[in-house]
Amino acid sequence: MNAVTGEPKPATDVRCELAENPLWHEETHSIFWTDITAGKIFHLHAATRQCEMIYHGEPVGGFTFQENGELLLFRVTDLAHLTLDGKERPFRKYSDDGMIRFNDVIAAPDGGVFAGTIGKTKESGGLYRVEVDGSIRKLFSGTGCSNGMGFSPDLKVFYWTNSTTREIFQFDYDSETGSISHRRLFYRTTPDEGVPDGLTVDAEGWVWSARWGGASIVRHAKNGGVMERIKLPETNITSVCFGGENLNRFFITAARFDEKSPAVTALFELDVSIRGKREFRSRIG
Repeated sequence: MNAVTGEPKPATDVRCELAENPLWHEETHSIFWTDITAGKIFHLHAATRQCEMIYHGEPVGGFTFQENGELLLFRVTDLAHLTLDGKERPFRKYSDDGMIRFNDVIAAPDGGVFAGTIGKTKESGGLYRVEVDGSIRKLFSGTGCSNGMGFSPDLKVFYWTNSTTREIFQFDYDSETGSISHRRLFYRTTPDEGVPDGLTVDAEGWVWSARWGGASIVRHAKNGGVMERIKLPETNITSVCFGGENLNRFFITAARFDEKSPAVTALFELDVSIRGKREFRSRIG
């Protein structure tokens, strides 16, 4: 049975170059996202439809919400805190050999963060773990473009996307130590279905993966099999998250075709018959 019966529609008339990292903020009933290449962060209030840009500066590859209500920004070579009214406070510098910038990130149950990077080559870039004290350690390298991540509802499985190889992987996740192990393939896309990008996991454990170049969101069964495809009017679909009062609405981001193409509709929304999970909050610094 399909979880989606309606059609996706634009959530706002804001247009972006590379919209990414949609994240629902329960306290303000708003959806936040970053326009990476433009160096902007927006939020849209779900009820009033008022949209505001709260940040314009260095590109933000990804961000989390902190327990204290701020945003934790992962930029090109540093991490920074950002208040909801736009006050920025740099936190710590970080760079690694072969790293262009940070990319998708996700807060873990213990308040730490898993953070991926984009490498200068297919053999550089990696996945990192940021501890609550701000220390950063590399988990593995040679990933090219590290992308979307998620946790199973029982917190026993961690999902991670390698866009360079078109693969989504599973790991065993230890919620007590925050460690991941036993990497194995979950799904590999074919060239005609696009590149796997951002992802989210719903309350029943289905994995929803955005398809860059594939104009779609794909629902995967727990064994990786394709259960459902949602077609979108833009080609490069970058990420998806659950939002709304009951976490039963999709918010989906998109990017333009290339640097010479015009900006595209940044954000789409779609009601679904399944619920998402509340995302964890980071406690860095």
